[in-house]
Amino acid sequence: MEDETQEIRQLRQAELNSAAAARAVLEERYGKVWSTDELREDFEVKGFAAPIVVVRRRSDNQMGSLEFQSSPRFYFNWEPDEKKAA
Repeated sequence: MEDETQEIRQLRQAELNSAAAARAVLEERYGKVWSTDELREDFEVKGFAAPIVVVRRRSDNQMGSLEFQSSPRFYFNWEPDEKKAA
C-alpha cells in the first residue's frame, strides 16, 4: 500500500529537524509545547507518521494531531480533529 503523504511528511520532517528549536522558540511559533513526559500525561498516542503524531487528549477525549522535532524532542502545533472520539 502506497503512502500518499510520505513525500510531504519527509519534507516537513527535514524542515523541522534542520531548524530544531528550543522550547521557548517553539512556544512563540506554535503556542503550547510538550516534552515526551508531558505528552504522555495529556494525551494517549494513537499512531506516529513522522513528523506527526495522532493523539487523543485525555481531558476531553478530543482526537487530533501534533507535530514533533527529533532533537530536542518536543511536540507542538496541536490540531484537533473535526469529530470527537466516543
